[in-house]
Amino acid sequence: MPDESTSLVFFDPEYRGVLDHLGFGNEGKRQKGRAALEQMNGEVIGQFISQIGRVLTPRGHLMLWVDKFHVVEGIAPWLQGAPLKVVDMITWGKGRIGMGFRTRRCCEYLMVVQKLPMRAKGVWTLHNIPDVWAEKLTKEESGEHAHTKPVELQAQLIAATTPPGALVVDPAAGSFSVMKAAHQAGRRFLGCDIASDPSAINKPPQDC
Repeated sequence: MPDESTSLVFFDPEYRGVLDHLGFGNEGKRQKGRAALEQMNGEVIGQFISQIGRVLTPRGHLMLWVDKFHVVEGIAPWLQGAPLKVVDMITWGKGRIGMGFRTRRCCEYLMVVQKLPMRAKGVWTLHNIPDVWAEKLTKEESGEHAHTKPVELQAQLIAATTPPGALVVDPAAGSFSVMKAAHQAGRRFLGCDIASDPSAINKPPQDC
């Protein structure tokens, strides 16, 4: 993509930090969908984010999905060298219980990252989005991909940070929930995805 060609990118990297940290060793049984996907180490994620920083317009946004492990450990190494700064965070309450040695995980986190120079006024136009968002995926949505994300939340964020007809980008599209959200909000979409096992995910929609 050309430099400074979009004002909004969503990125849900296939990180494996929490799986390596917990060391369950049972991904083949309990994490079939996730284990089948091509993994990204920190270096690869950093390369993605470096390029995202290049294609974002000044004051554009990166919506970066992370789990609790990466919230606690920090994502600074991923942003190193990029003209990007974390400006907010949204907690997504998924409405279902996940794994955990102590508390059981029922949330994911969206780090709101902005390209410098930072500014909210005139750039973020909706002010009714709560920083804790409850949206339970339907059974159909949950079955689409191992990492399906909430369409309604993403549609609100798209409406808040882009004008009608703008281009929204997702370089690791997964279930293409960002595409659905972009179309719902009246924006254009550009995205792609790769899986080491093509049978691990449904064939993505073709209308971009």
